[in-house]
Amino acid sequence: MAELANERVAYFNGEFVPESQVLVPFRDRSFRFGDAGFDMTRTFKGVSFKMVEHVERFYKTLKYLQIDPGLTQQEMIDVSEETVRRNLHLLDDKDDYWVGQRVSRGVDAIGDEGWDHTGPTVIVECMPLPFKKRAVHYRDGIDVIVPSVRRVPPESLTPRAKTHNYLNLIMGDLEVKARDPLAWAILLDVNGNLCEGLGSNIFVIRDGELLTPHQRYVLPGVSRQTVMDLAEGIGLTVRETDIDLFDAYNAEEAFLSSTSLCLCPVRSVNGVEVGDGTVPGPMTGKLLNAYSDYVGLDIVGQYLRHLD
Repeated sequence: MAELANERVAYFNGEFVPESQVLVPFRDRSFRFGDAGFDMTRTFKGVSFKMVEHVERFYKTLKYLQIDPGLTQQEMIDVSEETVRRNLHLLDDKDDYWVGQRVSRGVDAIGDEGWDHTGPTVIVECMPLPFKKRAVHYRDGIDVIVPSVRRVPPESLTPRAKTHNYLNLIMGDLEVKARDPLAWAILLDVNGNLCEGLGSNIFVIRDGELLTPHQRYVLPGVSRQTVMDLAEGIGLTVRETDIDLFDAYNAEEAFLSSTSLCLCPVRSVNGVEVGDGTVPGPMTGKLLNAYSDYVGLDIVGQYLRHLD
């Protein structure tokens, strides 16, 4: 197909096709059971961020799920970079893409349907980041609400695998959004400690230390690890530990990290103001500057320019 199309293209089972032609059969196990894995990175000024690390994490998920995508890690990296390249002409110069790889176990065929493809379903796609929708959080901070829904315990299903089965996190998010459409949900783990949200990790700063939940209970985000590395670079002690609501309410600062946000300050937890209410707090501001320097782009500025 022509590379300079007016519609974004995606890689779909060996071909680059317009997104409108990426049609997954209703008997695909991802649709029926959530039986699939995925990963997401983003671009900065059109250049993908830590693609190698994201694909490495993705293949750990696929190994856990026992799904062979039929592509080596390097082939998946190459396909992902080519997907970005083929869509760059549609990207506004002030925007960036999410870039995702998705692999399901494929179609459960009875045998008489005549499916063209019955192996694993492989999709690589990109879409614009929601800067306008989220810009207000960089101005005002994020209000975190803890829902009644608890995170699935690692004894049942490891959170370290990034799978299509997101209902646990979605139900928590729906509960929170019903109370405040702009709030973000952070679920508690089975022990009552802060865990994670829908695609986001949480950090709190107390007594000069940067604290985040144990990796056993959360998806070890690539952005999370980037934050931890940058924090050590500016002299912050970083520690994985149990963080309960007492710790959150008494934190000096708090923020969320994610692929799209990088890191964004938290203003309140369950209505309790974090620290003195400054957004961002001094150490969060230093980390935001360090992250911006690291990726060569003003993260806060990219979001704030989308405010009305």
